Amino acid sequence: MSTGDEALAAEPGCLFCTIVAGDADAEVVLRTEDHVAFLDVRPVFKGHVLLVPRRHVITLPDLPAELRDGFLAQAQRLATAVVDGLGAQGSFVAMNNVVSQSVAHLHLHVVPRTKGDGLRGFFWPRTKYADDAERATYGERLRAVL
Repeated sequence: MSTGDEALAAEPGCLFCTIVAGDADAEVVLRTEDHVAFLDVRPVFKGHVLLVPRRHVITLPDLPAELRDGFLAQAQRLATAVVDGLGAQGSFVAMNNVVSQSVAHLHLHVVPRTKGDGLRGFFWPRTKYADDAERATYGERLRAVL
């Protein structure tokens, strides 16, 4: 739920906060009480959308609980819209937290995809665990903090 006072939620110098406020040029495709979505100026493919919360939040772990469900609901709407509105066969949905996060304001990428579109190796090289014991150690470390 929005506080209604976006000036308090804005971060000076944040490009996405200026887009949310309507003070920067952007091709906005969705505005709700809590979220704004706009076309990426350097799209992977045409129709590549960025979804941001109106409130200045830097990473997913920082997203307040009251905004989580709405954020995911809008991501679903956008993933459907790139198929229904652009004729994509599917979508690629991703977000970075700190590392490779070009703007320090939480944003989710929704990229239209079509089989054979040429997107290969977009993400990370894969690795392997040395053995089942090493894999179990990583699992235990995560369970310990969850």
